[in-house]
Amino acid sequence: MSSAVAASPPAGTPALARPRRPSTATVWRWELRKLVSQKRTYLGIGLAAILPLIFVVVQNVHQHQGQGHGGENVFFSEITQSGLATPVLMLLFMSVFMLPLIAALVAGDIVANEDGNGTLKTILTRSVDRGQVIAAKALAAITYAVIAVYVSAVVATAAGVASWGFKSITTFSGTVVPAPKGLLLVFAANACYLIPLLSVTCIGVLLSTATRNSAASVVGTLGVVILLLIVAQIPGLEGIRPYLLTEQFENWHGLLRTPTDWAPIAHSAWVCALYAVPALFAAYLVFLRRDVAGG
Repeated sequence: MSSAVAASPPAGTPALARPRRPSTATVWRWELRKLVSQKRTYLGIGLAAILPLIFVVVQNVHQHQGQGHGGENVFFSEITQSGLATPVLMLLFMSVFMLPLIAALVAGDIVANEDGNGTLKTILTRSVDRGQVIAAKALAAITYAVIAVYVSAVVATAAGVASWGFKSITTFSGTVVPAPKGLLLVFAANACYLIPLLSVTCIGVLLSTATRNSAASVVGTLGVVILLLIVAQIPGLEGIRPYLLTEQFENWHGLLRTPTDWAPIAHSAWVCALYAVPALFAAYLVFLRRDVAGG
């Protein structure tokens, strides 16, 4: 009896310490630090920043040469009337291909890069489960897409305002709104555009997980976008057009109408969820069954 008492640990003594599992937020921060160290990250952000600058320079040259601005969109006629027209036009130009490309550069690489470097096994020995890893990688890719969109919006707004002033702007409905409200609408429009762009990002994460090849994942993600754009143009398929992911790239137009048209934004939210949620779930299932014993 006395020996048993002696062998027992004193009251309050902690049990054998176990490795503490990091939170998903911590793993997310690890993934963001990886992105900061990769050249591909800066390529996309650089494109998002430089294209608005090129656009403003070209428009200034046209203005000095006395050339007019064509186009049916109301914002084309306001290019030199208000600097707030610039971010709207850049969103129009970049929404269909360039911003999906920028998002795909990271989303298509986020898991495949680990396969190429043979580092998945190392990650999974940090007391981190696979669900945390794929969630953190998806969050990192989403974070990158958000940053890219708003880098483009901020640069376009700053360059436009510097060239043509912080002035009132006319919406799609022909209503003139004051500059402060116009600025708010511009950034809200970019937020609405993120709904379909993040769905593209989720598809990129799936392809990155499934193919294990960065180039194939990036090209595949863009291929999905291009395929859906082609399907939208096929006669006789008008009935499915409202449910195509690429048709949601224009959902933000409703914010630039008077009164605000929330219907396309609400429609876009649930349609995009039909693409994003299954893609992420499939990526999780593929990653869950991934054999990483070799690296």
